[in-house]
Order: sequence, then structure tokens, then C-alpha cells
Amino acid sequence: MAGIFIIAHAPLASALKLAAMHCFPEAAQAMQILDVPPNLPRDEIEAQARVLLSMALDGDARGEVLILTDVFGATPCNTMQSLADGVHVKIVTGANVPMLWRTLNYVAEPLETLVMRAVAGGTQGVMQIGTNRPHNQIAALTHDQDHHHHQQ
Repeated sequence: MAGIFIIAHAPLASALKLAAMHCFPEAAQAMQILDVPPNLPRDEIEAQARVLLSMALDGDARGEVLILTDVFGATPCNTMQSLADGVHVKIVTGANVPMLWRTLNYVAEPLETLVMRAVAGGTQGVMQIGTNRPHNQIAALTHDQDHHHHQQ
């Protein structure tokens, strides 16, 4: 089972962990998270991330960790790019709840497969949906005393 480490702009990492606890309480308890506050120097962020990554690696029997970050090119992602080796520690950015739930559902799979599952969960969880409300509804006449037409 790969370790999971979420690093994101505050308070997103904590919020994602709470969402994980909703469906996967056992797995979520083992997750490492880091909320990156505004104006924290990058060297402090990196020091905290290094400690948490070490804890995530130590907590995994295979020594593998999947890091989820919120935005490509932002401080959380850039910080982890300098710490991940791309073999035992991999990064997926664009973290969202469907990505996290898919990851936790398949956390026992090898890291390379888990990366593919995370990306699929994240992208498949983003879609435009229709509503149940008819859009071209014809106004129905009512018998009100002011003779106004109301849509129902």
C-alpha cells in the first residue's frame, strides 16, 4: 500500500483529508498532509514537507508515496518536485475529491498504477452536468386577477 501525502494551499490539504475520512477513515488516518499558508518562506515549507514525506515513506511497507498537489507550477507542487525521485515518490497535481477517493480505493496497487488511477479519477470527476429543470418551458396561463403569466 503506497503512502499518500497531500500538500496544497491552506486549507485545501486539510479539507481533502476530511473528505477522505468520510469514506475511507482507516486510510485517511495514515495520510500525511501539509497546508501551505501564504507568505511562509519556501525553505520552511520544504523543511516541513521533507519531514512529512519521510514519515509517509516510513509508514509504507514498499517505501512508495503518492503526492497529491493542488496546482501545477505553484509553491506546493514546485516544493515537492525537488523532493520526489520519480521512482518511489511520484506527484500528481490538480488534486480534487474524486482523485483522492479513487486513489484511496486502489491504494494497495503498485505506485505506477496508482498514479494512473489518480489521474483517471481526477479527470473523470470533472464534467458539466445537465439539470432536471426544463430549459424551454412554455409559460402557462393562470387565472390570477392581474392576468400575469407565470412559469411553473
